[in-house]
Amino acid sequence: MKILPALLLIILTACGQSNELGQPQLTPEQVSLGFFEAIYISRDVEKAKKFVSTDIQDIMDHYHIASAVQRHVLGLSMKKVTISIDEIDIDFFRKFTDDVTVIVKIQGLKGGNDWIDDRTIRLHKKGNTWLIIEILPEKGRIEG
Repeated sequence: MKILPALLLIILTACGQSNELGQPQLTPEQVSLGFFEAIYISRDVEKAKKFVSTDIQDIMDHYHIASAVQRHVLGLSMKKVTISIDEIDIDFFRKFTDDVTVIVKIQGLKGGNDWIDDRTIRLHKKGNTWLIIEILPEKGRIEG
């Protein structure tokens, strides 16, 4: 019975992790949403760069503006966007894995028409920080 209190302590400690500045660590879902919200809603490439690896930052630097990143990096130019997590391949034991795939659902206007699409991204955990390391090629689209 001494194992149960120790296990509960480990779980509670893992839920309250924070970085060296005392701020809570972002989950893969929060990183994914932060990136897409920066590109599609805030339209702020600099803000989006904090969620991605240096390789993707270099590509984003090449395009400079959010609309170019939408078009050339994500392959999806849209306006009046709402963003949500569609699926994530991670479970309760996320602290034991360093790689995650997230599918982000994007709804909005494409060419003036309602549009629903998704983008799949891979994240990797470096230390206590999750970063987007790959934007996977699109599988298809769903019209709204």
